[in-house]
Amino acid sequence: MKLLNSEKVVVGYDLCDDYCQISYCTSESDNVETISSVAGAEVFNIPTVLCKREGVNQWFYGKEAIRYAQEGQGILVERLLSLALDGEPIQIEGNSFQPAALLTLFIKRSLGMLSQIASVDKISAIMITCERMNHESLEVLNQVVSNLGLKTDKIYFQSHKESFYHYMIQQPEELWRFQTFLCEYRDNHVRMYRMECNKYTNPVVAFIDEAEYPFISYEPMPENESMRLDKQRRMDEEFLELVKRVYENQLISSIYLIGEHYSEEWMKESLKYLCKGRRVFQGNNLYSKGACYGMLERLQESEVGRNHVFLGNEKLKSNIGMKILRRGQESYFALLDAGGNWFEAEADLEFYLYEENYVELIITSLVGKNSKIARIVIEDLPEGISRLRMHLYLKDEQHLTVTIEDLGFGAFREATHRVWEEEIEL
Repeated sequence: MKLLNSEKVVVGYDLCDDYCQISYCTSESDNVETISSVAGAEVFNIPTVLCKREGVNQWFYGKEAIRYAQEGQGILVERLLSLALDGEPIQIEGNSFQPAALLTLFIKRSLGMLSQIASVDKISAIMITCERMNHESLEVLNQVVSNLGLKTDKIYFQSHKESFYHYMIQQPEELWRFQTFLCEYRDNHVRMYRMECNKYTNPVVAFIDEAEYPFISYEPMPENESMRLDKQRRMDEEFLELVKRVYENQLISSIYLIGEHYSEEWMKESLKYLCKGRRVFQGNNLYSKGACYGMLERLQESEVGRNHVFLGNEKLKSNIGMKILRRGQESYFALLDAGGNWFEAEADLEFYLYEENYVELIITSLVGKNSKIARIVIEDLPEGISRLRMHLYLKDEQHLTVTIEDLGFGAFREATHRVWEEEIEL
């Protein structure tokens, strides 16, 4: 993938409660790269924290914020994403701060790291990826990014699952020909994503399953050598037992180990098992790269992107349309296409209705076998021809809301502007 405008930068921004990462692509390179806070090293994680210096309105972010707080020079504010989602004002030194404003400040400061590559004003598009996406998180993130002052309206959001998908389809096909696993080790658990493609559909449908397992917390690691070696041995044994239980007798092309605490120092036997007949990769910047790939795909669809569709929890899994008369011929009119994010799916249509007092939507599931007809009865609609406006949006991934407004019929009948609303379970 390559940008058409050499002066622009496309950004993938991974936002978590404990860290963020920034990946980017310019036209000078076909590669997606990740910003490192240390030149010549792969230090990608930027702690998602702010520190207010005591007594003055001066703020620090990331590792500098942690350092000032540890030195007793300021008040540390952590878990900025969760605080913004909660929405409760934060009290610091007798002053009240809106958590969304603090998250905005953090993102703005961290994006300043792009100055190593180009000015922030050169950002042409940005994809923000988080662990989960829903209406609540989307509302907060839209509020945050609207206050960033970015000189682009190409700002989108996707989940970690979708970032995993976009990362994978840009890799050589032999790495995802069969099942692909992402194994993320954080805190005291291991989260596993399993991606598999159904090659018997057109386009090819990709699914990602999720499971989470309790696991030994890496930190704190004992300073005593004997105790440290004993803990590492137990970690290796438990991880080997876990991956055997999940991966045994599975046809797997590749495995991605995501997290800072995977290490050959403790993964002696489990790593040997993982590498038998499979490609194994270790890193921690897959999500931010996947977000950047996802943004590039929106800007200029690739061949592999055209031939594949991802159907995760955030995706609309049905095509929705209706039959209409166009120039006297009956034809299908597409309203919403499967594969898009349900929280972004909207459609508007103005049409004429003659004699009938109902509208029928055709709902075709990509994961089921049959289409179904949803009939919306428009009660007490004035007789004759009516011009109607229909608006469709999704309340969640399973419920479609349809509103229909009466616009009358020109000089023959005044508009009542009455609105009918119906919720349809997909």
